[in-house]
Amino acid sequence: MSRKRVRTDSNLQAKEFDKKRYTGYYKDDDRISRLPDDILVHILSFLSVEEGARTSVLSSRWINLWKYSTCLNLDRYTDFKKIRRKHPTTGDMLVDNERRNYVTWVNRILRSHKAPTLKQFRISFGLNRKHRKSITRWLEFALSRQVQRLELDLIYYNEPLMYYRFPDELLSHTFIINFKSLRELIFSHVDVSDGAIEFFLRNCPLLEKLIVCHSTELSNPRVCGGGGSSPLVLKHLEIVFCNGLKSLKVSAPSLTYVKAATYEELFIENMPKLVELHINCIDNDVALRRLFTALSRCPQLETLSLMLLSQEETNEICKLPQLPKLKKLEIQYAARDFETLIRLARLISACPVLEEFVVECGWAYLRKKHTKVDYAAITPHHYLKVVKFCGYYGRPRDLEFVNYIWEKCVVLEKLIIGPTCALEIFKGPRDVEQTAIKKGKRQLEALVPRHIELVYL
Repeated sequence: MSRKRVRTDSNLQAKEFDKKRYTGYYKDDDRISRLPDDILVHILSFLSVEEGARTSVLSSRWINLWKYSTCLNLDRYTDFKKIRRKHPTTGDMLVDNERRNYVTWVNRILRSHKAPTLKQFRISFGLNRKHRKSITRWLEFALSRQVQRLELDLIYYNEPLMYYRFPDELLSHTFIINFKSLRELIFSHVDVSDGAIEFFLRNCPLLEKLIVCHSTELSNPRVCGGGGSSPLVLKHLEIVFCNGLKSLKVSAPSLTYVKAATYEELFIENMPKLVELHINCIDNDVALRRLFTALSRCPQLETLSLMLLSQEETNEICKLPQLPKLKKLEIQYAARDFETLIRLARLISACPVLEEFVVECGWAYLRKKHTKVDYAAITPHHYLKVVKFCGYYGRPRDLEFVNYIWEKCVVLEKLIIGPTCALEIFKGPRDVEQTAIKKGKRQLEALVPRHIELVYL
């Protein structure tokens, strides 16, 4: 019996399953190949481009299906990283050759691609300004197909001055490009200007996620909106590792998640739906009071992560405005040897329904100088159940803070202790950490009440 070749419909419209048509072409148990083309293409969209292309060997039915995938994930960073690792000093020629191969590979994929629209377009490789023309062509390709999620991760660590710059010509009126389909924009190791950010916010009415990291040109962006005929619907915002960032103003009524890294001027307002915030703050009473005052106007805030930058002189933290719904508070704290962690009790007191508190503490010195603080006047906390203390070295100030936790947190259930911190800048020498583990076990097992579960990391 001759087999019929199933032609791929360029419009990929759903086809009703005709049992007689497929009898004799597929085995009885080959149910996947019996599915309509649009469903098969949807399945292929969960694979990488290379994996999708490999399916063409299954049968003639599959030869062209991958070309209609609406998700182009062009990620070959693993190959780039392997060469960098194996040839850290002599691999420049190999890396340049790999870059040329990557550009050729992407161009070949885009020439073969036939889907009229894209849900996702992702470039992930170590490229720079030398590849400007190719990258810009790729962006034009994605935008011309009404891409919904656009990610450009060029992972070029060594020379920030060589970062690819998002081209202004794509934003000018001379190019007929419709940005209205964009829902997610992600730029990493790409120079993006303040004007480009504001352009996207004005011209992408469906934009819900915006991430910019490792951009050297970003300086004073404004993420603002909420009025007019096209209100800002942005829900997720990240601006991190942008060393030129001087100030940031955020005012967006739909935001639920914000991660911003600047110690300079930060203005946040009009975020009634904000649920999770990761932010930096100068460690002094004035800066913390200003921040908590702004956050007290975010009635849905449940998670707050603060990196506190210690100054040469840190003052005592006074009573702060309350965050009425905050359930989780994380503090990354680069303290000096003379400082006491009891200062942080004011932050805990400002969160009346707090259930989880995490502190990652790094110390600039390991001397024994210590100033004891009387915390008898601090009011008890009636909701805090889990405390995680990373950076515990068994010094008097560490023990003092643990004493405060189990005495004042009356419903505490679990105390997690670890000498190391997630951040590399906070980590101490390995031998010091091992000594801290042994010392901490001796101290805490005799001190902490039995009803509190002690966990050592």
